[in-house]
Amino acid sequence: MNERLKIIMRIISAALIFVVLKFFDADGIVPFLIPYLIAGYDVLIEAVEGIREGEIFDEHFLMGVATIGALILGEYSEACAVMIFYQVGEFFSDYASDKTRESITGLMDLRPDTAVLEHKDGTVETVNPSAVSTGSIIVVKAGERIPIDGVIIGGHSGIDTSALTGESMPRNVREGDEVLSGSVNLSGVLRVRTTCTFTQSTASKILALIEDSSAKKSHSENFITRFAKIYTPAVCLCAFALAVIPPLIFAESWRTWAYRALTFLVVSCPCALVVSVPLAFFAAVGGAGRRGILVKGGKFIERLAEISAVIFDKTGTLTQGVFEVSAVHTEIMEGNELLHLAAHAERFSPHPAAEALRRAYPDERDSCIVEDAEEIAGYGVSAKVNGETVCAGSSRLMERVGAKWKPCDRAGTIIHVSVDGDYAGHAVISDRVKDNAKSAVEMLRAEGVNRIVMLTGDNESSAKETADSLGITECFSGLLPADKAEKIREIPGVKAFVGDGINDAPVLSGADVGIAMGALGSDAAIEAADVVIMDDDLMKVPMAVRISRKCMGIVRQNVYGSIAVKMLCLVLGVLGLAGMRAAVFADVGVMVIAVMNSVRAMRAD
Repeated sequence: MNERLKIIMRIISAALIFVVLKFFDADGIVPFLIPYLIAGYDVLIEAVEGIREGEIFDEHFLMGVATIGALILGEYSEACAVMIFYQVGEFFSDYASDKTRESITGLMDLRPDTAVLEHKDGTVETVNPSAVSTGSIIVVKAGERIPIDGVIIGGHSGIDTSALTGESMPRNVREGDEVLSGSVNLSGVLRVRTTCTFTQSTASKILALIEDSSAKKSHSENFITRFAKIYTPAVCLCAFALAVIPPLIFAESWRTWAYRALTFLVVSCPCALVVSVPLAFFAAVGGAGRRGILVKGGKFIERLAEISAVIFDKTGTLTQGVFEVSAVHTEIMEGNELLHLAAHAERFSPHPAAEALRRAYPDERDSCIVEDAEEIAGYGVSAKVNGETVCAGSSRLMERVGAKWKPCDRAGTIIHVSVDGDYAGHAVISDRVKDNAKSAVEMLRAEGVNRIVMLTGDNESSAKETADSLGITECFSGLLPADKAEKIREIPGVKAFVGDGINDAPVLSGADVGIAMGALGSDAAIEAADVVIMDDDLMKVPMAVRISRKCMGIVRQNVYGSIAVKMLCLVLGVLGLAGMRAAVFADVGVMVIAVMNSVRAMRAD
C-alpha cells in the first residue's frame, strides 16, 4: 500500500469513527482520542521532533498546541474535527505539490541509465554511460534515448527533441549530423561517435541546471522563509497574551479566552504562505522547462517579471545567422581572388561571416599555406597566406593596419580585405531576419515591454534595415563586445539581454537577466545566462516573460488573499464570533486554495 493510500485510509477511518461518536452522543475524552490520534499522531510526532531539534515554532507545533488545548478544555469534537480537516488539507496540498513535481521530474528522464557501446571488433556491450569515453561509437536503437552527444556515422532516422527544446515536430537526421543526448531515436538504428563524455553531455548540463535552480530562491521566497521564523513565535506570544490578559484585567472566563487563544493559533498558522509561494516559483520553473526554457531559479522568474526593456543582439539572434556573400567590390584584383584570400585568412574562424566566405570559395583548403592566423575580437582576422599578410574584417581593422578602405552603400556586413597593408576590396555579406522575429517583438510589446533595443557590430545601414523591418526604433551599430556591455549599463530600469550564446557571454552576464538563444551544447551560454532557450524560437522570449509575470501575479494573489482571510478570521475569533472550525478554513482551506492556485503557474496561457 503506497503512502498516499495510507493517508486516505487514515482520514476516512478517523472521520467514520468521529461521525459514529457524534451520532451516539459519546461523552468523555477517551472515545474521541481514538479518531484524534488516528488522524493526527504524525502531526504530534513532527511537533515533538521539531522541539527536540530546536525548530519549535512550525505548523505542527501550532496545530498540536491548539488541538491538545481544545481537548483539555473539553472541546473534544472540536479537537477531532480540526485535526481531521487539517489532514484533509495537507493531503490535497501534498497531492497538488506532488503533481507539480511529477511534471517537472519528467525533465529528469533526459538521461538514460545505459548505453550500447560498439567495440572495434564489431561486438556490442551494454554499459553505464559514464564508462563511455569521447570518440567511442555507441548504437542507439529505435525508441531509445540518445545517452551522449555525438555525430552520426551510420544510419538515418527522425529524432524527438521535445524534452530538450519543447518542439513537438521530429527532426530528420542522417550521417554527419550532430545529435544531442536526451533526444529520442524514433526509427532505424543510429551509430553515433561521441563528442564528449557523459557528464559533459547536453542532458547532464540541463539536469545540473534544473537541480541547481531550487537553490537560487527569489526575494519573495527568502522573505517568506524569514517571515515565518519571526511570525510564528510572535503568534504564540500573542495567543498566550490573549489567553491571560483579558481574564486578569476584565475578570472574564479563563476558559472562554483560552478557547479564543487556541482558535487564534489555528488561524495564524502560516501554511498557506510557506507552502504556496515556493510552489508557485517551482511550478513556473518547471512549466518553462517543459517548453524548452530553462530558468536558473526563482529569483530570475522574479526579475523577468519586472523587466522594462529587452535588448537583442542582432546576428544569430534576430537574424538566422546564415550568411551569404551577396556582392564583391575589388580594387587591385579579381573578385574570385579576393574571396580566395579572405576564405583562407578566415580558415580557422568560427564566426558566421567567416563561414559565408568559405562557402563562397569552397576550395579554401587547396594548396595555399596559411600561417600565424589570429582572431582579433571585434575587428576580424589576420593570417599569412602563402607568405602575404591578409587581413579580413571591419573598417577598424583596416585603419589598424593602415589600409585606406572605401565605404559601401550596400546593406549587409562589410568584410574589408587588405594584402600586406594595401586595400584589396570588400565583400558584402547578408543575413536574413528570422521568420518569427517581428512577431516576438510585437508579443513583447503586448506583454508591456515598451522599450526594445537592438545592438550589433554591423554597420549602420545594415543595422537600420534590420531594425526597421522588425519595428525596432532604437538600435546601436558598430559595437564591439565591450561596447555592448557598456551600452547595456547605460539603459535604465530592469533589462534583459537576448544573445545567441556564441560570443555574448560577457554581455549576458552583465544584464539583469541574460537570455541565451539556441544554446544547446554551448557551455559558455549555459554558464553565463540566467535563462537558456534551448532552441532558436524567439517566441519563447515573450513566453518566458508571460510565465514569469503570471507566476508573480499568483504569488501576490496567494499572499494578499491569505493575509486578508486570516486577518478577518483573527478578528472574528478574538471577538468570539468564529470558532475553531472557521479557523480550520482560514488555515487549511486557504492553504489548499493557494496551492491549487500556485499550480496554475505551470501553464503559459
